[in-house]
Amino acid sequence: MEMNSLHRSTHLLSPLILACLLGFSGLVASADTKPLKVFLLVGQSNMQGHAHVRTLEHIGMDPKTAPLLKEIQTKEGTPRVSDHVWVSYLSNGGEKQGKLTTGYGADENKIGPELTFGIHMQKMLDEPILIIKAAWGGKSLHTDFRSPSAGPYVFNETQLEGFKKQGKAIDVIKAERVKATGHYYRLTIDYAKEVLADIKKVYPNYDPEQGYELGGVVWFQGWNDMVDRGVYPTRDENSGYDDYSKALTHFIRDVRKDLSAPKLPFVIGVMGAGGPVEKYLPDQKRYAGVHQNFRSAMAAPASLPEFKGNVTTILTENYWDMELTTLRARESKIKQKMKKLQSEGKLTREEQKSAQEKYRAEEFTKRELETLEKGVSNAEYHYLGSSKIMAQIGKGFAEALMDLRRN
Repeated sequence: MEMNSLHRSTHLLSPLILACLLGFSGLVASADTKPLKVFLLVGQSNMQGHAHVRTLEHIGMDPKTAPLLKEIQTKEGTPRVSDHVWVSYLSNGGEKQGKLTTGYGADENKIGPELTFGIHMQKMLDEPILIIKAAWGGKSLHTDFRSPSAGPYVFNETQLEGFKKQGKAIDVIKAERVKATGHYYRLTIDYAKEVLADIKKVYPNYDPEQGYELGGVVWFQGWNDMVDRGVYPTRDENSGYDDYSKALTHFIRDVRKDLSAPKLPFVIGVMGAGGPVEKYLPDQKRYAGVHQNFRSAMAAPASLPEFKGNVTTILTENYWDMELTTLRARESKIKQKMKKLQSEGKLTREEQKSAQEKYRAEEFTKRELETLEKGVSNAEYHYLGSSKIMAQIGKGFAEALMDLRRN
């Protein structure tokens, strides 16, 4: 599996070729074989996945999640490589293709939800599957993934007034926004079609006579929209993120239209970094209202009558590890103590190191220190870079899609 530099082409496939590739409802198959199941995983940095492989050991430290680790690693601790799941992944660094294993996250040392999604989807289907993953860090739905039927992005009055005060050329800003709008939506759709046009490139044993079936989409995105007060100036209100709900509704419709799959099952991975808001620690509570407003807006499209039975949500907050949050909060107290010591300038580097070790020994048990060291590899907005959290999310996505497929 090599990471290659990718040069995307913008050519359009002819209607005849597309019809052959996609068929009715995304299905191409001969009468006597089951079609290859194809799933699309789309989103931003958390769909990429920032859980470093060194945190995999933490999964095994909890009896409830230990079975997941056995599915990811061998007894010797090496990553398992699936013989029945293939991945074609487009991201910031280019394209990566091959059999499912670790390393299909934000870089070769990380995992995202694709790992346990693929493991558990294959187990439930008991058939070969292909995952097409398209994810880029730091992208919005309001602009980057904005789909055609959502129309052009329109700056609100507050934004326009701000540009004027800053002396910015509004015409230039508008032109740049037009160019950026929908860019990553188009890349996603074009990439999916390109992979489907030559499945054997990813899965060498694929039989065109067998055909394929688009089995569902998972959407895992949201952070960039949630934190953008400029785009959502009333985000403190219950209706402050209504435009996100509308854009996501258009996104679902357009993906289905552009992939010729009108009832394509769709899972919305609702942003849950930080865990359930009712469990937020004191220093988190100031964000609780905004975070809940956004989560509600993300989930809203699933309740529309047109999406009944074919769109669902997964509240990723339910997979959050509150123990890690609590330990990190206690760790921050030590950092504050150390910052004060450093500002006083009374201790040498060696004395500071000794003081830090003393504080940590007083604050944490050996088990707690091990949990911190093995459980966290990134920031909170990246789900702490926790394989334990990410593995549960991936499994949850697979189970949710299977529920939709059974309807």
